[in-house]
Amino acid sequence: MNVTGKSVRAFVLGAAVATLVGFAPGTPVFAQAKQQQPSAKLAKPLHDAQEDLKNHKYQEAIAKLREAEGMAGKTAYDEHVIHDFQAFAYIKTSNYAEAAKALEAELDDGFTPQAEVAQKTRELATIHYQLKNYDKAIEFGTRAIKGGFADDQTRTLVGQSYYLKGDWKNTLKFFQTQVDGQIKAGQTPSNESLMMIYSACVKLQDEECQTRAMEKLVTFYPKPESWAQLLYAVRKETSGNETNLLQTYRLMFDTDVLKDPGDYTEMAELALEAGSPGEAQRVLERALSKGVFTDQRTKERAQRLLESAKKRATTDEATLPKLQVEADAAAGGQKNIATGMGYFGYGQNDKAIDQLSKGLSKGSVKSEADARLLLGIAQLKGGHRDEAIKTFHTVKGDPALERLANLWALHARQA
Repeated sequence: MNVTGKSVRAFVLGAAVATLVGFAPGTPVFAQAKQQQPSAKLAKPLHDAQEDLKNHKYQEAIAKLREAEGMAGKTAYDEHVIHDFQAFAYIKTSNYAEAAKALEAELDDGFTPQAEVAQKTRELATIHYQLKNYDKAIEFGTRAIKGGFADDQTRTLVGQSYYLKGDWKNTLKFFQTQVDGQIKAGQTPSNESLMMIYSACVKLQDEECQTRAMEKLVTFYPKPESWAQLLYAVRKETSGNETNLLQTYRLMFDTDVLKDPGDYTEMAELALEAGSPGEAQRVLERALSKGVFTDQRTKERAQRLLESAKKRATTDEATLPKLQVEADAAAGGQKNIATGMGYFGYGQNDKAIDQLSKGLSKGSVKSEADARLLLGIAQLKGGHRDEAIKTFHTVKGDPALERLANLWALHARQA
């Protein structure tokens, strides 16, 4: 998935068009208040222009309004009515640049009711967005937000305007503030807002920001492509540590986002080195069944690695009962952890849970964070989701593994 490309551009560029297609203000009329009436000199031309508007004769109305605009002796209210009628006619004829001028002229002239000020402010944000006057769109959209009368569409246009004018920092700040507020209020942020945050992070070349944004996308919109993009970023970050990289691959394997042949073989090799040949065998068998290895040379290499894993697994699995007895008798917990990993590799999750739990209770293990994470995975695989989530939240001490544990907890809740 590439949320920085066509998907984002199509969304932001299509918003204004969709907005203005549905933009249909009511036919303007003279103010109802008795004290506000056009001057005697302009009463007839303005009345005639209004009749043209009612009869959809917009060009004729525009011509009459231009004449009225050039007449001497106009009152301030005459100008207000002219601008109001012009805005309507220009929008109906898709002349948005002139419509914007007329709307701006009447917005703060003292004759526009507050309710209409709110509406016209939102309309100006939309029109300027359509015209690609992004600074103006931001100006009027922000005014609507500060005035408390912005709708979701107006707020979105402000953020999109920052994006389209190339102001990535303010794009990020705007959408992040909006999303954080929605989450705090117990609301679900829109997929589009989260995509805009991610895209801004990419433009800023901030990889940590990208990963945080993708985590939110996975949280609220757990699509396979989102998980893939997130976990490949995590894999890149954990590539320098074999233990953490194997744990990353385990989550990638469980969410079924592994695609590259090299990922499968690397995971299998890491599992073999960690003492989990059964896991290596399972990984390679899935890859071969899915037809991942299309190149004959890599396929033959995978077959050889699979045969090696099978041989080791046959010997290893047979020794596990004896190793379990030795592990249970040991003072420290490391042997229990190793035995638990062995059982985990063969899908014997209840035995894996037992051994990993014993090892952690004894202490003296090489990596408590790694062992707790593996325990949580075994619990999840064994059908104990609630216990697994609790265990994932106890993984501490290694930032990379803590993060993976949080992602596993998220994955468990979505399963």
